[in-house]
Amino acid sequence: MDIFTEYFFQRALLGGLLIGLTAPLMGVFLVLRRLSMIGDTLAHVSIAGVALGFLINVYPIGVGLLFALLASFAIEWLRKAYKTYAELSIAIIMSGGIALATFLFTMGKGFNINVMSYFFGSIYTLDSTDLWVVGCVAVLVAAFVLINYKEMFLLFFDEDAAGVSGLPLRFYNIMITMLTALVISVSIKIVGALLVSSLLTIPVACSLLVARSFKHSIFWSILFAETAVLIGLASAGIWDLAPGATVVLVLIFMLICILFVKRGLRS
Repeated sequence: MDIFTEYFFQRALLGGLLIGLTAPLMGVFLVLRRLSMIGDTLAHVSIAGVALGFLINVYPIGVGLLFALLASFAIEWLRKAYKTYAELSIAIIMSGGIALATFLFTMGKGFNINVMSYFFGSIYTLDSTDLWVVGCVAVLVAAFVLINYKEMFLLFFDEDAAGVSGLPLRFYNIMITMLTALVISVSIKIVGALLVSSLLTIPVACSLLVARSFKHSIFWSILFAETAVLIGLASAGIWDLAPGATVVLVLIFMLICILFVKRGLRS
């Protein structure tokens, strides 16, 4: 239990709790818009940015964040170009992100071990700069959702009515994608690019089974995510497990338990 007094573990816990707030907060809106796969897409693009950051010796998360933002603009641009096949934009950007990341890996073989840690997460290596970046993104996301809650509620449940009422749809679509890009780019060091979309979607999947309203779904998704972060990191710290993977497995266990309980109540 001495690990809980270690400074690196306290930093990891704080970073995990911040992501546990912001990831499901954005995930609710992505799931309702049927854009769950956007998490994997932006994560792969962020990895390309991280690889470039190591290559040019610039703060990797910062470069990954920039790449994710650029990808968010590209996704929105392609979605308008392919209105009937909007999901095609996600596939195109994901392919480009994977290709660019692979290309950069071949250019910098000396830092590939460092980059690979971003695939699986390295939450125990969070430093003060990382925490400040994660904290700023968390404040930005929470503030935007609180200020624009009514507009976003209308947008995601009836986009046509939102457009008729004069809501700037393009602005909100771009902002949602950009904020998602920010959350993902700062999350990859915590849970890893291969698992980051899990924090966007699984807590929401759990909440949709128990929530009775849109507001409740937001509350429950955050609660499930924060609980999984606490249990997952504590378990990983005590038994020397992979922290990011443990958090995701706890979320999946929660989802399975809820499904069984719901099935039992129905029968």
